[in-house]
Amino acid sequence: MVFGFLRGEFIDVISWTDDTRDTMVWRFERRDNAIKYGAKLTVREGQAAVFINEGQLADVFGPGLYELQTNNMPIMTTLQHWDHGFSSPFKCEIYFINTTRFNNFKWGTQNPIMCRDPEFGPVRIRAFGTYSLRVADPAVFMKEIVGTDGEFTSDEITAQIRNVIVQQMSQALAKSGIPVLDMAANTIDLAKLVSTAIAPTITNYGLTLPEFYIENISLPDEVEKVLDKRTSMGLAGDLNKYMQFNAAEGLAQPNSAMGATMGAAMGAGMGFNMGNQGPWGAQPAAAAPAAPPPPPVAKQWHVADNGVTKGPFGEADLAGLVSSGGLTRGTMVWTAGQDGWKAAGDSELSRLFAAMPPPPPPPVPGQ
Repeated sequence: MVFGFLRGEFIDVISWTDDTRDTMVWRFERRDNAIKYGAKLTVREGQAAVFINEGQLADVFGPGLYELQTNNMPIMTTLQHWDHGFSSPFKCEIYFINTTRFNNFKWGTQNPIMCRDPEFGPVRIRAFGTYSLRVADPAVFMKEIVGTDGEFTSDEITAQIRNVIVQQMSQALAKSGIPVLDMAANTIDLAKLVSTAIAPTITNYGLTLPEFYIENISLPDEVEKVLDKRTSMGLAGDLNKYMQFNAAEGLAQPNSAMGATMGAAMGAGMGFNMGNQGPWGAQPAAAAPAAPPPPPVAKQWHVADNGVTKGPFGEADLAGLVSSGGLTRGTMVWTAGQDGWKAAGDSELSRLFAAMPPPPPPPVPGQ
């Protein structure tokens, strides 16, 4: 790092070269801050030089070679009340600002973000990624962030930027409405939303984030375990297949508790099967006799008698009525499944009358 040096008796050269990777601002040190009129100021690409006069920002110089005279320092000239040709030294603080890109800063959520998922309900998720940083407005950066820090590094600002990112990230994830399982496919869109949301705050610091990436969005470990179990069940298809799947896993690991249990169960099953084998090998088990079908349900009949419904009666009861004359072929009857009331002789009960003997012959006269 070159702090500035004196070449010859009358030429003052002010410059800064940085061999670090994290220095954003460095103050040019000079005894009593005395800068000679006509001094040479070298500002390299990726740098800016800010002049502070009596605590007030005076001038900002971009890349180039400058001879500090009245004609190219209008603000400083006004502050110092120089006349043209005035060659006395003036007191001024000079800060060199690195305007190149600082890369590979990391951000992440320290605590899970609570979101409402349309499939799983309330869930907690984590997110992390990287971003790059660059000074866009040296004057604003000096006023809002650096102040009088003589050597300002990137570590002094990254914590604040990370807080801004996490706050906006939490809001973006909570409002996105994207299902948790689909967030991995939408990290680019989410990154754009977050980058746009934090831009106004970062601009107020005189900074910009040229790149912002979301590397991963994940669920807490305990939630991922439950999700993995649910995925396994989905692959199994149903509970029986899932049990078979777990049993196969247990057999694949004979030293595990599940493997020992399943091995014992299979051994017991094999012993039972061997007990059913005769000297000539396995004997088929005798088929159990088929159970008889249930008896048919007897129909129940209703009888209309002078506008009054009587019953229900079984066919045995109706057969007795036929024998006693209480039920004739013209008597109206009804049962479930029959289309309205019908005469008994025109219904299924007609068979009861076929078994009845014909009426007796009339008596013979004189007998």
